[in-house]
Amino acid sequence: MAANLPNSGPISGLLAHGVGHGGVAQVLRTVRKHLSMDVAFVSHFRELDRVLEHVDCDGFAPIHEGQAIPLEDGYCLKIVRGELPELIADTSRVPAAMAMPETQAIPIGAHLSVPIQLATGEVYGTLCCFSREPNLTLGDRDLSLLRALGEVLASRIDEELLTSRQKQAVADQIRSAIATGAPRMVFQPIYSLEGDCMAGAEALSRFDVEPRRAPDVWFNAAHEAGAGMELELCAIEHALVALHLLPEPLSLSINTSPELLLSGRLEPQLEGLDVSRVVLEVTEHAAVADYAPLLRALAPFRERGARLAIDDAGAGYASMRHILNLHADVIKLDMSLTRDIDTDSHRRALAKGLIAFAHEIGSTITAEGVETESELEALRAIGVDKVQGYFLSTPKSLDEILLAARRTSTVWRRTPI
Repeated sequence: MAANLPNSGPISGLLAHGVGHGGVAQVLRTVRKHLSMDVAFVSHFRELDRVLEHVDCDGFAPIHEGQAIPLEDGYCLKIVRGELPELIADTSRVPAAMAMPETQAIPIGAHLSVPIQLATGEVYGTLCCFSREPNLTLGDRDLSLLRALGEVLASRIDEELLTSRQKQAVADQIRSAIATGAPRMVFQPIYSLEGDCMAGAEALSRFDVEPRRAPDVWFNAAHEAGAGMELELCAIEHALVALHLLPEPLSLSINTSPELLLSGRLEPQLEGLDVSRVVLEVTEHAAVADYAPLLRALAPFRERGARLAIDDAGAGYASMRHILNLHADVIKLDMSLTRDIDTDSHRRALAKGLIAFAHEIGSTITAEGVETESELEALRAIGVDKVQGYFLSTPKSLDEILLAARRTSTVWRRTPI
């Protein structure tokens, strides 16, 4: 068989039928014990070498997981090419095997190996096992078992490679959108209820390219495809243009993920800027496995005066964990809590509790999604500090928000802009 070798990545994403990373290890262990072999492994062929992606052994093994071996060395490629048989019960009876240095060095007394062939005809690598001593009990049934397992692995790898290619296509789409200038930034005014005046603006992303999707769908897709931080950084770079133009003391709120904060890639973006006017918004929905590293990542920004907001509070269970562990300066009530707060006593009671808690710990409350005057007055009555929403103002272009900012010396007096 001629080897047509793929350049695709490892099989760590195998999921179906329990054949994930742990499932592959269990398969190898079962095969090794059933066939009375000392070592079993899966190798992945690359252009110049093969990588041992999974290794199971009984005691000390002469090979290890992650090891890269020149492609021409060893049994694997020779078996795929048909230069060695797939089943060798006794290497001493196969001159081609005895001529190989590995046979004596390891040593290898018996060896079974089958290609892992994908649906495209490409050979991903091999499923192999060997023992240090000959094993004359090995026969066609054992080889058939190994071939069947090789086919199962090939099927799962096909699924993983399809997913990988789909992710790559999405990542390419994201980068193409960035190259055309996306995302376009708009700015939604944030108003202080103390004095009824504009206090700042939140930068929001809009996408004017195909496919037409909501901003959160674009960002979620980008993160799943591995291009999330690129898109976030691009949006922040576009948003920060407004910071230079907004008159003091108006603030600029920008959205950021824990992943970006932990990466260290945000700091260069904010270098040399007056971050005392920047509010970093971390969404309630963002997963945080360990808060200590995130607090350390936030420290340099907060030392320079930046504030931290927890977005979408009240939308799910994670918000209180974020608020408690990250010591938020601003807590933003999600629109699902703001909606109908004037008529829904349960929403109002929950919001009052969050407001009391926020003020007790020295944080302020901003209510999002205000759509009616009665909602606004209900929020004012229970002590909300700031508000934003379509009743007050739709998101504005940069020129429009700057025009609104120039009127900050005149109180807003509940007149939507």
